[in-house]
Amino acid sequence: MTAPAKENAALPLLAIGAAMVSTYAGAAFAKHLFALVGAEGVVGLRVGLSAILLAAFTRPWRALPARADIPSLLLYGLALGCMNLLIYQAFARIPIGIAVSIEVMGPLALVLLSSRRLRDFVWVACAAFGLWLLLPLKDGTGALDPVGVACAAGAAVCWALYIVFGKRASQAAGNGTVAWGMLAASLFIVPVGAAHAGSALLSPVVLAAGLAVAVLSSAAPYTLEMAALRRLPRRVFGILVSASPAVAALAGFVVLGERLSGVQWLGIALVILACGATAAGADRS
Repeated sequence: MTAPAKENAALPLLAIGAAMVSTYAGAAFAKHLFALVGAEGVVGLRVGLSAILLAAFTRPWRALPARADIPSLLLYGLALGCMNLLIYQAFARIPIGIAVSIEVMGPLALVLLSSRRLRDFVWVACAAFGLWLLLPLKDGTGALDPVGVACAAGAAVCWALYIVFGKRASQAAGNGTVAWGMLAASLFIVPVGAAHAGSALLSPVVLAAGLAVAVLSSAAPYTLEMAALRRLPRRVFGILVSASPAVAALAGFVVLGERLSGVQWLGIALVILACGATAAGADRS
């Protein structure tokens, strides 16, 4: 293989890596804004501004969906909006790396529900043990906020629904699916953010910070992932994305100083192993 060919093969891998770093660096940065406008306000800014950016870049109105397809797009947008709202509520209460480790259980469960292979259930046990290490089942030092854990679990359910409804919506809207979904999500997420934060959302500093979060956590990673998906097999993409909990934990440590114990890092590693192994086998069945 020539050097240019090797470079071209590496570009999708770099794109996925950059997308994950951008997503969770944006999430860690967003956590600094919680004190100003709350998690709801930050999500409102992220979703609303992301909807504007994606609409400007993709111009989805050039191919309007049929009336019969609108319910699918609304359900996709509802899942997308709830997923963002719940995971930001989790970020406000527990370390980002732990929240994302819980959240990735949604896609993992979705794959396993359609599986009949014994080895997949072994990976479920691996992931469950990883979660047991992450979630101290006792009171006192090291115990996690139960509301934060519940929000992360809710985000996991929404991520699974996002995949299910997203597949249906993509058949209706094609390349404009994400833009239409974000616009649909903004219909209820932006009012929630505005009701919580009020006029503070219109502060120039908050708007500028919200725009940065929208670019880092939505516009940039979605664009990079779409570019990578055109060149990468779905299995490889799934394996790479399974590293999300580790990237999130590192972003939390670097940006926010969130420290995890050795046992919690082991729990994250087991979750990543289970997700990666499941993704590796998904396309071979």
